[in-house]
Amino acid sequence: MQNARSERTLLFLIAAVQFVNLLDFMVVMPLGPDFAVALGIPMSDIGLIGGSYTAAAAVSGVAGAFFLDRFDRRSALAVAMLGLVLGTAAGGLATGLPSLLAARVLAGAFGGPATSIAFSIVADAIPPERRGKAMGVVMGAYSLAAVLGVPAGLELARRGGFQAPFFAVAALGLAVAGLALLLLPSMRGHLAGARARAEENALRELRALVLLSYATTAAMTMASFLVIPNISAYVQHNLGYPRERLGLLYLVGGALTFVVMRTAGALIDRIGAFRTSLVGAATLVAVLYAGFHSYVPGLPVLVVFVAFMTGTAIRNISHSTLASKVPLPSERARFGSIQSAVDHLSSALAAFLAARMLHELPDRRLDGMDAVAALAIALTLASSCLIFLIERHLALGASSSAGAARALEGRG
Repeated sequence: MQNARSERTLLFLIAAVQFVNLLDFMVVMPLGPDFAVALGIPMSDIGLIGGSYTAAAAVSGVAGAFFLDRFDRRSALAVAMLGLVLGTAAGGLATGLPSLLAARVLAGAFGGPATSIAFSIVADAIPPERRGKAMGVVMGAYSLAAVLGVPAGLELARRGGFQAPFFAVAALGLAVAGLALLLLPSMRGHLAGARARAEENALRELRALVLLSYATTAAMTMASFLVIPNISAYVQHNLGYPRERLGLLYLVGGALTFVVMRTAGALIDRIGAFRTSLVGAATLVAVLYAGFHSYVPGLPVLVVFVAFMTGTAIRNISHSTLASKVPLPSERARFGSIQSAVDHLSSALAAFLAARMLHELPDRRLDGMDAVAALAIALTLASSCLIFLIERHLALGASSSAGAARALEGRG
């Protein structure tokens, strides 16, 4: 019973960390048109704001791979969260595009490692057979950020200017960092394997499985972030959705994805990540075609937005659960840092690419969304094939690193 309570507390705290981290990133995207007006930023350059965050997170992820596994997970998480808080607060002080980009770079430099450390903690504490459900709880923070945080951020921005959401998220992040530092146990178990690291590294050197995981992350992230930085501007100016009702999209979409996340997590433990991910892939391909590539007249904007969110969420939790089984326990933060770097670098690349593919018309509509959606569909299909290959390797024991990780976890 005590272990169950401790596990619930741990998952709650990690979910809270993810909530703040995701909210810091998510609230910026729908505020893009607000930034454009307040700071004189061209609408077609909105993607640069998200891209600066993800590029910085990619660089810090690579750097973190060299040292994060050397520290207590709790201490490393606290430092990352405090850096994220400082970067977020700086966003509220921005006076133009350069200062806003600098603030987002600082936030991304700490936000990326915070994510990889958080998932390393979950993988350390939760056995593989229950990890899908645990990931569903933690990744439910994505939905809560959309349901509660983004609508609240939009309303704060409407009432108090674009600065208000930055300061609110920074204050919340400071509180969560303090709780994590106080309530999370010291997590140094991964350090016990340091003496065996040379042998473990030999097993991991030539793994195709890790490369497959990184490639899957890149494909999935690019498929999503070709669209995400521009979705607010697209639904407002191309589909005619009113700005004052934008929060409703995130409220409904987030509420549904919260339920979907919990269901998908349990489903992964029962039928596997690939089959579960196919549901998300089918949903995503359908909405990318009907909602963005060749918009079907009369298709409600709410349906387009919700389908995009749920399809993306199902695929993300499927891959995250599968990827947690790839690295050895003593190198989870290293693996997660590189995976986070790939994730954020792919986000930045997709955001910058979409910014170049899209053009703002005189009436503020975005031209070129059909080409962006077509590329996103191709990447979605490619990533589904990669998820199948990863699950097949794990199931057949074809990867020596996966076999070693399972043996080590079994002994633990």
